[in-house]
Amino acid sequence: MEHSAFHPPLLTADLPGVGGRIKVEPEDFVVEEIPAYEPSGTGEHVYLWIEKRDVGAEYFVRMLARKLGLPQDAIGTAGLKDRHAVTRQWVSVPNLPEDRWRAAEGEGVRILSATRHANKLKAGHLRGNRFDILVRGAVNLNAVAPILDRIRTLGLPNFYGPQRFGHDGETAANGLRMIRGERINAPPFRLKLYLSAAQSLLFNDVLARRMADGLFRTVLAGDAMMKWPFGGIFVADDPVVEQDRFDRRETVTAGPMFGKKTFATKGVAAEREAAALSANGLTEANFDRAGKWLSGTRRHNIVYVDDLAAEPDALGLRLRFSLPAGSYATVLLREVMKAESGDAGEE
Repeated sequence: MEHSAFHPPLLTADLPGVGGRIKVEPEDFVVEEIPAYEPSGTGEHVYLWIEKRDVGAEYFVRMLARKLGLPQDAIGTAGLKDRHAVTRQWVSVPNLPEDRWRAAEGEGVRILSATRHANKLKAGHLRGNRFDILVRGAVNLNAVAPILDRIRTLGLPNFYGPQRFGHDGETAANGLRMIRGERINAPPFRLKLYLSAAQSLLFNDVLARRMADGLFRTVLAGDAMMKWPFGGIFVADDPVVEQDRFDRRETVTAGPMFGKKTFATKGVAAEREAAALSANGLTEANFDRAGKWLSGTRRHNIVYVDDLAAEPDALGLRLRFSLPAGSYATVLLREVMKAESGDAGEE
C-alpha cells in the first residue's frame, strides 16, 4: 500500500543524517518504562520489575502465564515492548508467594525487584519510556548537533512509526477498507487492530499535510489544543492568544484519531481535517458506522524531548532520550539517521 503517511515529512529534511544501523544486538536498544505511579508496597498484587532480552511482547505474557500457572489475563502490563531489545518494565501478578513468582525468571527474563500494590497493572498505566540506543556505523557525527538542536527547539512531530501499519501497510489498508464499509473476515482482536492502524494512518496524514503547508508550529482558528505535557482539551477560538500559549509550551495542537466521538475542531482546522478524510475516500459519517471500536480521541501533534542527548561511541553514536507513552523512537531515529530504522518501537 502506497501512502505518504507511511513516510511523512521530516522536521530536519534539510540537514544530513548519520546513517548507521540499530538493533544489531539486543543490547543496542535499551528501553525502560517510566511508570505512571510507583507501587505502594502493600496490596494483593505483586509488582515485578522485570528485564527481558530478545523476548517478544505477546510471547512474554504467554510465557509468564505458563511458568506461573496463571491465565494470561491475570498478568498486568502497562505497555508493549520491543522484541529485539533489552527492556525493563513493571509486570503485575496476583498475590503469589516468592517461590512461585521467582519461576518467572529464565528464557531471557530477569526479576530485578519486587513489591506490592493494591491494583492490577493495566494498559496505559505508563508515563513514557526512556531509551538508550546505539546507532552502529554512524558517520558524520558532526551532523548530529544541529538535528538535535532543532528537535529540542521545535519539538518532535508525533507521527506513528511504520511498524504500526503492518507489513507493506496491509494492516492499515484493511482498516481503511472496514471504515469504508467493506466486510473483512478475521478474529475480533485483529479487526480492532486493523481499525486502530487506520486511525493512526489518518492521524499521520493530517499532520503530514500540516507540515507540508508550513503549519507545524502555527495555531489555526478552530484547532483542538491540549495542555502540555498532559491535561484538558479545548478549541482555539482566539488563535492569537493561543499561539502565545503554544509558543510558551503551555499547550500543543492536537490531531485527530478519527471516530464517532472525536473532540470536534472548528473553522479552518475542521475544513483541513475534512479535506484529509476526503482524500482518503472517507467522511465523518463512515466513523458512525464503525461502532464502539472507533470512539475517537485526540493526540499531541508535537512532543518535546527535553532530555535528548547524543555522544560518540566506539561503534558509532549513542542516543539517550525519553518519550511519552505512545510516541515512537523510530520517528526520532529517522530524523537523526535519515534512513528508515526498522521496527524500533514505541509504547
